[in-house]
Amino acid sequence: MGCCSKGWMPLLSLVLSSWLLLVSMVGCNPPPDPVHCTVNATRNCTITNAYGVFPDRSTCKAADVSYPSSEAELVGIVASATVSHRKVKVTTRYSHSFPKLVCPDGEDALLISTNKLNRVLSVDYVDGIIVVESGILLRELIAAAAKAGMALPYTPYWWGITVGGLLATGSHGSTLWGGSSVHDHVVAVRIVTPAGPEDGFAKVREIDDSNPIELNAVKVSLGVLGVISQVKLKLQPMFKRSLTYSVANDSDLGDEVITFGRKHEFADIFWYPSQQKAVYRLDDRVDVKTKGDGRYDFIPFRDTSSFLVYILGVIEETQELTNDASGKCVQGKLFTSSLVSSAYGLTNNGVIFTGYPVVGFQNNVQSAGSCLDSPEDALLTACEWDPRLKGELFYQASFSVPLSNVTGFIRDIQALVKLEPESLCGLDKYNGILMRYVKASSAYLGKQDDSVDFDVTFYRSKDPMTPRMFEDVLEEIEQMAVIKYRALPHWGKNRNVAFAGVIRKYKNYTEFLKVKDEYDPSGLFSNGWTDKVLGIDQGGVMIERDGCALEGLCVCSTDSHCAPSKGYYCRPGKVYKDARVCTKI
Repeated sequence: MGCCSKGWMPLLSLVLSSWLLLVSMVGCNPPPDPVHCTVNATRNCTITNAYGVFPDRSTCKAADVSYPSSEAELVGIVASATVSHRKVKVTTRYSHSFPKLVCPDGEDALLISTNKLNRVLSVDYVDGIIVVESGILLRELIAAAAKAGMALPYTPYWWGITVGGLLATGSHGSTLWGGSSVHDHVVAVRIVTPAGPEDGFAKVREIDDSNPIELNAVKVSLGVLGVISQVKLKLQPMFKRSLTYSVANDSDLGDEVITFGRKHEFADIFWYPSQQKAVYRLDDRVDVKTKGDGRYDFIPFRDTSSFLVYILGVIEETQELTNDASGKCVQGKLFTSSLVSSAYGLTNNGVIFTGYPVVGFQNNVQSAGSCLDSPEDALLTACEWDPRLKGELFYQASFSVPLSNVTGFIRDIQALVKLEPESLCGLDKYNGILMRYVKASSAYLGKQDDSVDFDVTFYRSKDPMTPRMFEDVLEEIEQMAVIKYRALPHWGKNRNVAFAGVIRKYKNYTEFLKVKDEYDPSGLFSNGWTDKVLGIDQGGVMIERDGCALEGLCVCSTDSHCAPSKGYYCRPGKVYKDARVCTKI
């Protein structure tokens, strides 16, 4: 019997109702520091990410961690590491990247945390400039700008990331009207790099637009150039936005997606392929005098009951164990309809939602993450993905498909759903596919074309040798995106297969490598993973072993890369025949 048969429906409805109620509770538990040390809180350390696990499930170790509170302290730490030839990696407050960007090579390595580099250094309203330290959270940057009557126009939707971290991974908002990535609004950066004895073994480099080659390298650096200490950003006068969500059938999504992004400045789309539904975000600037004090407290980013997270995890594990695809479809429809009816967390006055459009100041609607706001509470509530809750485990794939290719990509996904109608129901629990618009960037490792970014969040088994339901469909979409449609992966998300040979998709990647050789010739800030991604290590990122395709560590070429003992074999894709995916026979 499926878990969403009649016997499970009352429980599921109760869980969903309780979830919608309890995600609004105050008093969640702040995520833990990703660095854990066993000796004096700074030595014999391990580092992970916000989800508690890396793509290959390995553990990253370091000898110790430093927490500089000023640029001068940072210089001393880098100089000492340079003299000792120690490998170094920089970590942020919550470490939200999936790939192993923060893993140092060798247990004698050093971690440098930017937790204490978290100050606003200056705000200039006349010139529209703000200068911050790299460890400041996006939320704090937005608040400081708003206090001075200014705004950063395009940002990620999650505010629990640091400025240094989001620059390193090229994080972005959604628009085709201007620079969609935060790094497009950077006018200067101060970065501390290794140096020779003539410079005291560490050097502070101040890079601005008078040196575009270095600035275009530093803007998106993957953390391999050094430690960013300060960032100067160009702001705009504060403005208001008018926001409406509109639900439609997805039959014409492939054609509509391009024109829609050009009609609305802050457009995006929630797509639920298994429901043949698309939710369009009609979002534009309005005169600052327009009436309205709207707020956006995105529901999936609110604090959630740890008990409910656990129950939802049990339900999902049971659905996977019993191959209950129809149960996932019922659950997905309940979740998405509840989010739509609650306007995804929008309110017209900070308290209740009374109807569209919601008009509010930019700082109140551009980003969210209230699950970060709270004292300790014995982990009764927390961010839903907090690994301490022992509830859910998921992957997040995110790839930017050039506008010229996006219609074909959408139609191929729709063709897959037509062949396997229940195959993508599991995405709906994670709010479907988020489609954001991104502009081409001058940054060497930034977006190369105007594109649509597809964020796909999906179930991951706690056992790396256990396949998912419809394992083959998600693998085919992943390969279809990065191979057939030449998509670029988000540097802070994705599985290994998305990064195979990726560096050659960047037309100026050799310029980036030249700057890297100048800034850090010994590769102290690199690790094995970044060397493979950047093409320095020709071995590539693929890891071939039994079951490797299940975790996205490889594209299967033999049945052993899947799970033949559980009925999953390596076969061609259903729509994209060049794909090689793990199919249940």
